[in-house]
Amino acid sequence: MLRLNRRAFNLSLLATGAAALATPALTGQASAARPVLIASLLGENKPETKVWLKIRDLVEAALPGRFAFNIVPNAALGGEKDVNEGLRLGAIQGSLSTLSALSAWVPESQLFDMPFLFRDADHVRAAVTSNAGDALKVKLEGEGFIVGDYVNYGARHLLAKEPLMHPGDVAGKRLRVIQSPLHAALWESFGAVSVGLPITETYNALATGVVDAMDLTKSAYAGFKLYEVVPDVIETGHIWASGAIVFAKPFWNSLTSEERDVFRHAAIEGARHFNALIVADEAASVETAKAAGARLHAAEDREDWVAGARKVWAAYAAKVGGMEAIESVQAMG
Repeated sequence: MLRLNRRAFNLSLLATGAAALATPALTGQASAARPVLIASLLGENKPETKVWLKIRDLVEAALPGRFAFNIVPNAALGGEKDVNEGLRLGAIQGSLSTLSALSAWVPESQLFDMPFLFRDADHVRAAVTSNAGDALKVKLEGEGFIVGDYVNYGARHLLAKEPLMHPGDVAGKRLRVIQSPLHAALWESFGAVSVGLPITETYNALATGVVDAMDLTKSAYAGFKLYEVVPDVIETGHIWASGAIVFAKPFWNSLTSEERDVFRHAAIEGARHFNALIVADEAASVETAKAAGARLHAAEDREDWVAGARKVWAAYAAKVGGMEAIESVQAMG
C-alpha cells in the first residue's frame, strides 16, 4: 500500500514532466496547445493505445490546435490502480480502466463483473447501455471519474502452467487475481489461494513461482507475452471484462461546454473503434500465442464451474443492488 500511495503522489509530478516519456508519434503536434496526458497499459500496436489515437484525431479535427495529447504506452505511468489514483488527483487526464479496478471506489461496478452472467458481447453492450450503466456513470463521477463510454475487453480465461480443466484442479493453486475482492472470492470458491497483484507484476510472479496461474483476456495475454510463462489457456470465459474510457474530473470540469461535447463524442466513437479492434486483436493474439507454444483447451465440467461461481452472486448481491439487479442484467439482450 505504501508503494501505491507513493506512486500516486509521484503521478502529480508526471503531469508537468511527462513530455519526456511520450513517443513522438503518439504526441499531438501543436506546441502551444493544452497538454492532455493519457496513460495506456499496453503497447502502441494494441487497442488500448490505438483507441486514444482515434480520440486524439477526432478532438483535433473538431478543435484544431487546442489540445496536445501525450499518450504514454506500456504502463510507463504505472498499473491500473496507480493510473486511477492519478486520474483522481488530476495528474493524468485520461485512460482506460476495467470496471473491476474502479470497484475500489464504486463497489456497484461489480455488477458487470459477475461470473458467468453474460452470454456474449451483445449481451454485455445491452447491459452497460441500460439504466444500470447510466447509474454507474453517476456514481463514478462522484468519485472523480468521468465515463466517456464503456468498452468491452473480451472474456477472461484461466491461464496456467498446466491444463487445469476442472474446477477441482485449481484447489490449492496460488492464483493471481485482479485487485478486486470479487475476483478473489471467485477463485477462492474453487479452493485457490488468491494473490492480488497489479498486471505489471504478473509476468515475473508467474516466472518465479510466486503464483501458479491467473486469468485474463486473450488480447492482454498476448500483449504481456504471458504465453512464455503460462502456456495453457483454459477457455472458461467466466467474466466478460467491461471497462470505460475515463477522463479525470478536474480536467473535465475545466473544459467548456463545447469542448465537453467534442470529448464525449470522441469517446463514443473511440469505444466503437476499440470494440471492433479488440475482436480482431483477440484473433491475432491467439495466433501469436499459439505460434509461441500456447495451448488452448475447452474447460470441462462447465456446470460445476458455473455452480461454484454462482456463490459469488449470493455473496455480492447486496453490494450491487440485490439479486434482482443481477437477474435483470441476466435477462437482457
